[in-house]
Amino acid sequence: MGAETGRITTDIPARLDRLPWARWHWMVVIGLGTVWILDGLEVTIVGSMSAALKPSGTGLGLSSFDIGLAGAVYVAGACIGALFFGQLTDRFGRKKLFLITLGVYIAATVLTAFSMTPLWYFAARFLTGMGIGGEYAAINSAIDELIPAKFRGRVDIAINGSFWVGAAAGSLLTIPLLDPTIVDPAWGWRLAFGLGAVLAVGILIVRRHVPESPRWLFIHGREDEGERIVESIEKTVADESGAALDRVDDTITIRQRKTIGIVEIAKTVFTLYPKRTLTCFSLFVGQAFLYNAFFFTYGDTLTTFLDVKQTGWYLAVFAASNFAGALLLSKLFDTVGRVRMISGTYILSGVLLAGTGIFLGSVTAVTLTLMGAIIFFFASAGASAAYLTASEVFPMETRALCIAFFYAIGTAAGGISGPIFFGWLIDQASASGDITKIAIGYFIGAALMIAGGLVQVFLGVKAEGKSLESIAQPLTADDPEPAPA
Repeated sequence: MGAETGRITTDIPARLDRLPWARWHWMVVIGLGTVWILDGLEVTIVGSMSAALKPSGTGLGLSSFDIGLAGAVYVAGACIGALFFGQLTDRFGRKKLFLITLGVYIAATVLTAFSMTPLWYFAARFLTGMGIGGEYAAINSAIDELIPAKFRGRVDIAINGSFWVGAAAGSLLTIPLLDPTIVDPAWGWRLAFGLGAVLAVGILIVRRHVPESPRWLFIHGREDEGERIVESIEKTVADESGAALDRVDDTITIRQRKTIGIVEIAKTVFTLYPKRTLTCFSLFVGQAFLYNAFFFTYGDTLTTFLDVKQTGWYLAVFAASNFAGALLLSKLFDTVGRVRMISGTYILSGVLLAGTGIFLGSVTAVTLTLMGAIIFFFASAGASAAYLTASEVFPMETRALCIAFFYAIGTAAGGISGPIFFGWLIDQASASGDITKIAIGYFIGAALMIAGGLVQVFLGVKAEGKSLESIAQPLTADDPEPAPA
């Protein structure tokens, strides 16, 4: 670890956790959480516009394999960006990094809109992924450290589920943009990427008003600044809610450090919390393969095998179901509990996906979309809970990097191999005219989801309603209790 700079006793975590919900919290949600809408917009535009990117004249001359490769390149950038920016988030603070990563996303999205060659397009997608990957680490850590404990589960899951608001918007956006009677085909897909950048600028304006995490500040020797921020938050929340805030008696004593070394972080993840590490890995691999393999190439499946000319309406229905699942089920993760809900959503969605694979040869565009909507109504809430789990079950000093680590490992295993594998399956199935050749991808995704659910049954952490510090004490806590595995 870095050299100790002081030792303080603080009640900041307890004061943040006891706050009632107020308009101020909505500002945090909008300023930080809406980035998932951008991610959904990005992924869906690529999936919906696969046909528009194929012609060499108006598009970029991409093949079905290239479409899958572009998805894999985007995810690879997200993995690298998560690891790179995750370390910086834990070292330099949440706010600096969630401003920087959004800036990277804006610049890269503009570059995507101006792509002139496949190589340019792939490079721009890689950089866009880096920005989004960095966002996952910086944003999830900041949200969990600012939202009161009793609301943390539902807020985190609903926010991660808002990916599908962007997905629905992207699906509907492509309908007019891909209509040659409305927009020149050479410009439609470029405008779609450009509009994503415009939305990001609006988010950046709101985000500037979100404060640094007081939890990060007091651990890094800036307790006076953290105290001022908490006092300001308390005053704002009290004024907005009209409620008198209860006094708190819970405190924690911290040995402050300027930096926490990567070796110490690795030791924490693999030595102190091996069961939690296995749990997070299983959850991320399952959801990453399921989503990236299925959704990145879903539009291509509809157009190649099911004679769909305009995929936007189908993808919008699919996306709406995903968001509805995350939104409607999110409260249950705070009431019914993390373990029951995460394991239940993973296992159920895995079983349903396997069933869909069995009957894949007899589906139509409508029935496939209907089954996808049912499956992912449950899967979306579970997948969102994977990010919640990684962000709350490890010590604060490691939070952003742990999110980044599991996102990168899980997504590399499922999100990079998934789109390439599915792109290859589509090419093979297209050559033979047999859609059932894609079913093997469904079965693999189903098996990984069910496995993740079973791991959660036996190793999951009951974190609902608990403060972050009680779930996993900070590494710098004075005389911490023995850490659970």
